[in-house]
This record gives sequence, structure tokens and C-alpha cells, in this order.
Amino acid sequence: MDRSGNNEPPGPGTVFLTGEDSENSPPVEAGILARHLVEVLGRGSRTMVAAESCTAGMVADLVARIPGASQVLWGSFVTYMADAKVKILGLDAGELEKFGPVSRETACAMALGALDRSGADYAVAVTGLAGPGGGEPNGFGTVIPVGTVWIATVDRERTPQACEFHFEGERNEIRNRAARESLEALLKRILLGESNRHEVPSPA
Repeated sequence: MDRSGNNEPPGPGTVFLTGEDSENSPPVEAGILARHLVEVLGRGSRTMVAAESCTAGMVADLVARIPGASQVLWGSFVTYMADAKVKILGLDAGELEKFGPVSRETACAMALGALDRSGADYAVAVTGLAGPGGGEPNGFGTVIPVGTVWIATVDRERTPQACEFHFEGERNEIRNRAARESLEALLKRILLGESNRHEVPSPA
């Protein structure tokens, strides 16, 4: 069982992270992460796109504040309601109802949908329950607690990475943390990919 309480097996090619390292280490300010992200994308002439639900454009806004963002930020799909996720990002309505809007499956589908519709090199998607109302059930009858956030990243190899977080605080505190963690998740994804490409094989 994964951390969401979902007994369904993961989709093919999906990689799961815990989010615990980010929560237990000293946080880096979102502005610093955004600046680093713009620099890393810019030096490789690459672009990013966001698909945002609970953050409603906050991820893109953080990036857009940085000089040079116009060269790397393709844009952001704000898909707050389930219907928007289906109509704008192409999510399957049946799958969305089955897994719920706050789930690894939905986050991964949002990231892939944004990637396909933008032509960007990287996509980050965020969906969560910021409150203040009570938790909502997913398609399996498990109640999703307030503060639950799923973030997914994907590149042109189309292997999504999904990360679950549980944040505490008021509604906008949760949204701010979700936006910040989205930046960090995408930055880590890009840097890890660069590191893997630059590794030199050991001689036989």
C-alpha cells in the first residue's frame, strides 16, 4: 500500500518518492528555488509547463517573477475543477472519478497532459486539498485529509515521478507550501537527469 492508502498497483513506468526528505530538511525559500530553476532551464535552452489545481497559478507566478522566465516558462494550466482537468488536460473522466482529484494517478495524468499540450521539455503538476473544510473520500472510500498534496513531474521520456506531501496550517499556508515543493520537485528532477547524463561509464 502506498502512502495514499491506495491498494491499486502503480501504472507502468511510474516512480514514487516519499517527500519526507524535503519536509525534514531546512526549507529553501520559494524565490530562491524559482531563480535556480530559471537558471538551470535557461542554460540548457529548455522549457517548463505547470498544471495546477490547488495552487491555481502560484507555481507559474513564482517562476514569472524571475528575470529570464520568458525564455523558459511556457505557461500554466489552471485546472481547479474536475471538469477543467478533463476538458483542458484530457484526463479520463472515469479514471478521475475512480482515483479522485487528489491522487498520484491524477497528478501524473495532469503532468502528462500538460506536457503533451505544451511541447515543453518538463512539466510539473500539483493537486491537493487545502481546506478549510473536512477531508474528502477518494474512489476507494478512503478519506483524504486536509493538507494532502500530490506533486508529479515528467520530462520527454514520459516517466512520471509522483510525490505525496502532508502539510499543516491554514489554507493559504498549505497552498504556499505546495507551490514551493512543486518548484523543488521539478528542479530535483532536472538536476538528477543532468547528473545521470554526465556520468562516465566505468571501464570494463
